[in-house]
Amino acid sequence: MTTIRDVAKKAGVSVATVSRFLNGSGYVSADAAKAVTSAVDELKYELNPVARSLNTKQSNLIGLILPDITNPFFPELARAVEDVALTYGYTVVLCNSDENPEKEKNYLNTLKKKYIAGFIVTSNQLDAPHYANMALPIVALDRAINDKIPTVSSNNREGAAMGTNALLERGCKNILFLRGPNELNPANERYQGFMDAIEASGAKYHVVTCPFHFSESQKITDEFLKAHKEIDGIFASSDVSAAGALKAAVTLGIKVPEQLQIVGFDGIAMGEMLSPGLSTVAQDVYKMGAIATRVLIKRIENQPVDQHFYEVPVQLKLRGTTKGVAE
Repeated sequence: MTTIRDVAKKAGVSVATVSRFLNGSGYVSADAAKAVTSAVDELKYELNPVARSLNTKQSNLIGLILPDITNPFFPELARAVEDVALTYGYTVVLCNSDENPEKEKNYLNTLKKKYIAGFIVTSNQLDAPHYANMALPIVALDRAINDKIPTVSSNNREGAAMGTNALLERGCKNILFLRGPNELNPANERYQGFMDAIEASGAKYHVVTCPFHFSESQKITDEFLKAHKEIDGIFASSDVSAAGALKAAVTLGIKVPEQLQIVGFDGIAMGEMLSPGLSTVAQDVYKMGAIATRVLIKRIENQPVDQHFYEVPVQLKLRGTTKGVAE
């Protein structure tokens, strides 16, 4: 196996010169750089990434911390992050926190020891000092952590108003809102958007806090619909919750969309696979992940970042769970 000494001998320079050139850690003359480049190509030398990380105290690894990879929204985010990172020569390490702050801290501490280059984080914590105080570059994705950390998210409030109005415009008079967890910024913003639309309409409504989990959403919706047969519309803070609501309605023999119309929020691919297809406020999930990755890499490479907060527009996609859509 070719070593750095072989490269130095071939190029006619010192090992230290080869190391400085390959790691970008000091001055190398133009002639020496040309000789090293030629030797590396001729000998097909590959720098050991572990050795490089020990020398530079930084690897080409990016940590991606997600709260729940069983929710289809997050694997779609991860795909975008991985695709873009690879084009810049970075590898993504996926970490599933299970919405547990202690697991998040453990991932941070463990990966820092591996000389991780930076982190993209989707955290359930409204304020997390262990992120703000880190020396490494961090970007918050989907959910803001604090004002010190760049954030990429969707226009949640406007999107929720859009989804609620879709139900109102199709004749819904009594709407159930499956509100996301109180500790999540996107859930709070979607609640505000729902209230903006519902209060302007004067329609009757109910709000129930609901986790972004299919089975729990199904159970909560099942119990509510049994007790409130007048409900004719459901707006859910996530597509997973909306899918649970659809399952509850079908199980109870309620016809969708004839008797009950449903709109979700996220725009994940799963929505098109349901029957009937799920109407949703679609986030541009891939764009969100791509922007977050590019911003992080700019910070890692000490390039200027043109803004601190990136808000990606949403789009209403009407399918079979709302009236007036042929499938």
